[in-house]
Amino acid sequence: MGYCCSKFCTSGSNQTNTEAHVLSKNVHEITSLQSWEEKLSEASRDGKIVVANFSATWCQPCRDIAPTYSELADKYPHLLFLKVDVDELAELSNSWDINATPTFYFLKEGKEVDKFVGANKSDLQKKTATVASLADQADK
Repeated sequence: MGYCCSKFCTSGSNQTNTEAHVLSKNVHEITSLQSWEEKLSEASRDGKIVVANFSATWCQPCRDIAPTYSELADKYPHLLFLKVDVDELAELSNSWDINATPTFYFLKEGKEVDKFVGANKSDLQKKTATVASLADQADK
């Protein structure tokens, strides 16, 4: 599924997924199309913006940015953070046109608000802060 956003990617390796050990309680692993739909519905009902991380266990940049993603989930509890393994949910990933990992989608009411591809921690922090401020303004 797609390619990794780094020349240092370990595509095809059998390394363990260290990402699982750094998940925040606000990062929800999506393991089925049903759980994806449930979380999007929950976010829409609660007026939350979704931050969806499409990643792969074999992708080193995905593993590198996982702690930052988890920190952002803790910092912005009014956003809903989801993690999708592109290999486990290839059909879902294809429907969102995932061609590289990691890819982050920012969704409101199931629709794309913004998108970020790559593992630049600073850029992800800035995008998330911008989207979070939009959510804050909508709450006022």
